Amino acid sequence: MAAARRAAVLGHPVAHSLSPVLHTAAYEALGLDGWTYSSIDTTIDDLPGLVRELDLGWAGLSLTMPLKQAIMPLVDHVDPLAVVVGAVNTVLVAPARCGVTLTGTNTDVYGLVAALREGLAAQGRGAGAVAGSAVVLGGGATAASTLAALGELGCTSPRVLVRSLGRTGPLQEAAARMGVTPHFEVLDATASLAALREADVVVSTMPAYAADPVAAAVAAHGATPSGVLLDVVYDPRPTALQSAWAAAGGTTVGGERMLLHQAVEQVRLITGRPAPLAAMDAALGAVLGAPAAG
Repeated sequence: MAAARRAAVLGHPVAHSLSPVLHTAAYEALGLDGWTYSSIDTTIDDLPGLVRELDLGWAGLSLTMPLKQAIMPLVDHVDPLAVVVGAVNTVLVAPARCGVTLTGTNTDVYGLVAALREGLAAQGRGAGAVAGSAVVLGGGATAASTLAALGELGCTSPRVLVRSLGRTGPLQEAAARMGVTPHFEVLDATASLAALREADVVVSTMPAYAADPVAAAVAAHGATPSGVLLDVVYDPRPTALQSAWAAAGGTTVGGERMLLHQAVEQVRLITGRPAPLAAMDAALGAVLGAPAAG
């Protein structure tokens, strides 16, 4: 029997997180008696103190906003992908000669790739590389992970539509580290429609409700989008953009699919065992009900 261990998701706010549902289902399916997974509301100011208290009773942490960059200088090692992306969403706790050693990793890229492959397969394009163009909405930490995911799928020159070009410095630096060459443009709900409709893949990394003007433009101007939309937001579900895209005849993937797949990779890293995808998917479906859109 494996020794009891703790894990948790940290963020602010964090009460809405579905990570406890996914990890708890995984631990039960794996027979990890005594393993627990909770959510801890943690601000950037709280984070250093919490990290200092980690001991071998802990197995790992999941990090959500606004902690994905703040955690990086607080761990002992950061894996190469997380360095390139500039964001850590998973911390692994392992024994060391004097206490514990902490390693920061990124499973968001894994989750994005898997979710996009689901969308491509649903559209009949197959689950392989993105053959043509891609558009990313937003310029934050998730956008950096999205650029890495698109690069893995074969698209290295996506268009990135942002509300302010002046705030894209960190994303441009991340893109340079990962060897992709995105084209940055100012997002205009109506003027950007052509790019959105023609892209093979569209990924919205914008916060909840921020993409609603784009959704209104899609609904108002019609025309079936040619590509797959992945909206990383899962609360509310479906988002206005996801609903408008589906109503126009496009293929959508909800943010809960990215959440599921990044958690699958987290479970593998934290427990050292293959994650029980079916059990985790069933637990997520039980909480969310039927798929939001197709």
